[in-house]
Amino acid sequence: MRLTNVTQMALPPGRLLSFAVSSVGDPGDELVVSFDQGRHVGLGQRPGSWMAVAARLPEGTSLDGLAQAWRAVQRRHGSLHTGFRQDRDGIHLNDITLTDGEWVEHHLEPEQDPRVVLRELFDAACAPFQQPSHRLAVVLPEPDGVDQRPLLILGADHCHVDMWSFLVILRDLNIGLADAAVGRQPCADLPPAASFAEHSALLAAKPPAPAHIHQRWREILAAEGGVMPTFPLPLGDLTDAPDPVVEVRDLVDADGIAALAAQAHAHGVRLLPLAVSVMTEVTAELAGVPLRAVLPVHSRDEDRWRNSVGWYITNAVLESADADPTACRQAVREAIALGSYPLAPIVEPYGGMPVAPGMFAISWLDTRRLPELGFDAEVQYVSAVVRDDGVMVWFIAADAGLHLRARYPDTEEARRNVGGWLDAVAVRLSELAKQ
Repeated sequence: MRLTNVTQMALPPGRLLSFAVSSVGDPGDELVVSFDQGRHVGLGQRPGSWMAVAARLPEGTSLDGLAQAWRAVQRRHGSLHTGFRQDRDGIHLNDITLTDGEWVEHHLEPEQDPRVVLRELFDAACAPFQQPSHRLAVVLPEPDGVDQRPLLILGADHCHVDMWSFLVILRDLNIGLADAAVGRQPCADLPPAASFAEHSALLAAKPPAPAHIHQRWREILAAEGGVMPTFPLPLGDLTDAPDPVVEVRDLVDADGIAALAAQAHAHGVRLLPLAVSVMTEVTAELAGVPLRAVLPVHSRDEDRWRNSVGWYITNAVLESADADPTACRQAVREAIALGSYPLAPIVEPYGGMPVAPGMFAISWLDTRRLPELGFDAEVQYVSAVVRDDGVMVWFIAADAGLHLRARYPDTEEARRNVGGWLDAVAVRLSELAKQ
């Protein structure tokens, strides 16, 4: 399972098709818009707001069978048949009715890069106010290809999905394909899936955050000058920075991640606090300040949300000044607590989420804790190309090892300073894995 970018993803040679679906009729029931959805959609219609997943399908999958299974998955998950609209009263989320859809072939010239075609397709079809704001595509391998399994690529605007959601979709889609192959109604035997809109309504109705949560948010933001954490080293002039640098690094292999897990266990912590310990140490050495970063945390805190599609992620803040793994465990626990309450009242005194150029975010995804597909689908998580002046580092843990994807401004200072920080973290983790 790899985390990559649309410009770097692996695609086999073959025919590229997509399944075009549109909405019909008037908007249905109005649903609750989560805080993060409101922020994301409020930035307007734009390219690059999507994310995608690519995975191999069973050999022999037909386009008709895939269409049947995909329609069933769309009906099953509320987030896949909802759409955003905006009027003078604000942003609204409604249930929408979808057409049956049809296959469209995207003819490729010999010199065309299919990844460029995919990027343009998803930029147009997966924007915040598209209804629906997702598009399913598939590559049918050339007849002489070594691997004859079709490659599915599903793009969706981030306001409706997170990475966990993609595995839920893939699992349900494969169940639907197996049903269709033997003449059963796809996904008919699956239990109902919970609605993300219901989760948003429940979160909005939670009691206000206690005083100590507000206080810790204020302290961490004050330490950053009243804004969300920024990268602790100079990034240069970000005014007209070009498309950011995106790089993928393999940190340790299967033996290495097993060794890191053993190191973590010896300290009585999990792998994330151990990684935070390394980043805390590196940040103190290179920048002379505590590690402070935005830390996305998930809110799938009940079993019913674990098989649901939606954006079950909110932003918290991590502050770690002590590199001892047990202290880092407490820092992670505090970050999770800071992200466990409705954010709108917390950031209201700042006029909303106080984002500044150079915002620093660290994401940790342990795929061993995600829904399992039960077979090797060669899954790739695919990001869009987006103009952004922040520094974002994603860590992906799997049985096969630990790797990261980093996105940062393409300036001389950022290449030197972010690159140096990543180098130091990579070296330190590798050294730990060899102890």
